[in-house]
Amino acid sequence: MTTTPTGNSRHSSLSLAAGVLTGILALYIALVALGNITDFGTNQQFVRHVLAMDTTFHDHDLMWRAITSKGLQDTAYVLIIVWETVAALVLIWGTWLWARRHTGLARRISTYGLLMLLLLFGAGFIAIGGEWFSMWQSKTWNGLEAATRIIVLTGVALVVNLLPARPEPEAAS
Repeated sequence: MTTTPTGNSRHSSLSLAAGVLTGILALYIALVALGNITDFGTNQQFVRHVLAMDTTFHDHDLMWRAITSKGLQDTAYVLIIVWETVAALVLIWGTWLWARRHTGLARRISTYGLLMLLLLFGAGFIAIGGEWFSMWQSKTWNGLEAATRIIVLTGVALVVNLLPARPEPEAAS
């Protein structure tokens, strides 16, 4: 692989794809975090309803899981926003590193940010929200489809991000 005087490998199409995918997800989660900060009440209601389980089937064998304390609900929501904000910053940093052609560090930092999204949307929304708090039962407050879309895009970005870099053939002159 040809290197520049600074020791960074030449920007390959694989690095470009990883950078673009990381950038798309950085933009997405930054906009989500910004929206949750500037329009706090909209998704606050979503989190409150999911945790309260007030739009589920009200199966008494499951309702003991409900969190009805507005203080605990709001704490959970603020923690989600903090996680989103940190993930956005990490992914923005990763995107910047890809653009600067610092491939090794870009791959590592982007991986951390992408794993943060997988944890938020996979563990947080699908596993905890969807199953523990039975969000799948709600026709009104159900974010499983949106979470699945983000998991798929994040998974693709992570796979591309972790593909081994190979030198690209030189173009014929």
